[in-house]
Amino acid sequence: MPDLKPATLSLIAFFLILLACSSPKSMEPRNAENILINQVGYAPQAAKYALLRVNTDHFTICTTEGKEVFSSVPGAWKHWELSGDSVCIADFSELTEPGEYMLCVNDTLRSYPFKIGANILKNLADASLKSYYYARCGVDIDPVYGGQWHWKAGHPDTTVMVHESAADKNRPAGTIISSPGGWYDAGDYGKYVVNSGITTFTLLLSTQVNKDYHTAQDLNIPESDNELPDILDETLVNLRWMLTMQDPNDGGVYHKLTTKNFDDFIPPDKTTAQRYVVQKSTSAALDFAATMAAAARILENYGLIELAQKAMLSAENAWDWALLHPDVFYHQPNDISTGAYGDTSFVDEWFWAASEMYVNTGKNQFLEKMKENYKKPVTPKWNVVNTLGVISVLTSDKRAEFPDMEKDFLAHVDYLLNKEQQSPYVVSIDKFAWGSNSDVANDGMLKLIAYQLTGEEKYVASSRNDLDYILGRNATGYCFVTGFGTKSTRHPHNRIMASDGVDDPVPGYLAGGPNIWVMNDCDPKQVERSPFPAASYIDEQCSYSTNETAINWNAPLVFLVSGLDEINSK
Repeated sequence: MPDLKPATLSLIAFFLILLACSSPKSMEPRNAENILINQVGYAPQAAKYALLRVNTDHFTICTTEGKEVFSSVPGAWKHWELSGDSVCIADFSELTEPGEYMLCVNDTLRSYPFKIGANILKNLADASLKSYYYARCGVDIDPVYGGQWHWKAGHPDTTVMVHESAADKNRPAGTIISSPGGWYDAGDYGKYVVNSGITTFTLLLSTQVNKDYHTAQDLNIPESDNELPDILDETLVNLRWMLTMQDPNDGGVYHKLTTKNFDDFIPPDKTTAQRYVVQKSTSAALDFAATMAAAARILENYGLIELAQKAMLSAENAWDWALLHPDVFYHQPNDISTGAYGDTSFVDEWFWAASEMYVNTGKNQFLEKMKENYKKPVTPKWNVVNTLGVISVLTSDKRAEFPDMEKDFLAHVDYLLNKEQQSPYVVSIDKFAWGSNSDVANDGMLKLIAYQLTGEEKYVASSRNDLDYILGRNATGYCFVTGFGTKSTRHPHNRIMASDGVDDPVPGYLAGGPNIWVMNDCDPKQVERSPFPAASYIDEQCSYSTNETAINWNAPLVFLVSGLDEINSK
């Protein structure tokens, strides 16, 4: 080998460094936790914000090959007391060229990669909805439909026992009934009517509001070849189970179907404990009545006349039971330790059920109950459901009868937009309850409903900020949807995913999200939790308070992502 002069060696070194810096490997994330960004991506026409945890006067956007395509200066440095940190906004909305990019600050920080492109949310929309297929109870999850995630059926629920708390003269304690199907509710193997109600309704609402989108959707589930949209096929799995939870003798509805104690983290087909229906409750009856009445309208539109009639009759029977039993609160029996889903007020349930019945029938008795129990809309939760009734009224032919209700609804959504404008994190949420991520998704859903009512683009823009938060632009830096983003939830509190033998979690599940309600679900000696509510999240199986999955949390995510993907495609 010939001797090389120092100048030649320097030139070779220069080109080697240049080659390394321009190669894909050189553009790997670097200190990415200090750049909070939507890790999935943005539609070309959408606003595009990231949050920087470093005080800098300049940022750039580069392709993943290292080519700089955009540069700008960040906004003002702002502190958020809920996260305990300060951030500034990096706005790169002017970048519209499709591609895969990273945000860079000097040469010290590089974000996780993200994309800009049309239909950027399609895979997320499909996965978030298909999560319900994987949550089916009592059926084999087949590799043909589930891919690497598949398992044998457990909990056929054909020999369910009536618990002492649910017993009466027609069905004494120990009576065996059949209540198969439905979805596992959350990280456990129970099935709960009040949580199924808001979940089923929200998916039915998406079926109605985002109809064209869902009609074209193909999830590869067993029913995909029939004439119904897959979202309706999947929702019917749970709706039919809910029908089995109504006592045919009196119209009352059992609150839940569970074992006496939570099962271990084992596959569903390995569980052996007896399953029970537990207590009838007014909240279960009213949530059931509301859900069935809403379902009756949509099922009729799809030609499912017989099932629609059955749903409406069941709704009427549950309503009548509630009139006779207006204050039966759920009380957890001493020998039952699974989720209580207890409530302290039925005002919102009465309004929701009455609204659905009125939209269907126009009868004065339901209108009077609506007036008696009306409260101004808020962001819905499983135990605060009055806004669901408001949405049904405003998206029906009864809308013109309730101008003040529409005014109240839009006032709440505008209040959310105002909070977003004040937030350093550009998001509406400022209270971090259990399942805080579902509050963000529900906020986004309400904004898309407001857009449907008004056509005002500001609501779409704000709903995009909610999704950006869920997908990584939050104080934890996590994309909270399993299977998406670079830094995403991998160890959810979910018995099936903990026992399926697959390292990667089933994609499309929304983790509950940060809060400080319970700080010791994991051993505090081994897991450190932030004392700040917006940052207090742990991606560990033990953290049921921050990392559980639940059907009611995924439903508004389905609505939000589907609605935005449809808007983006126009």
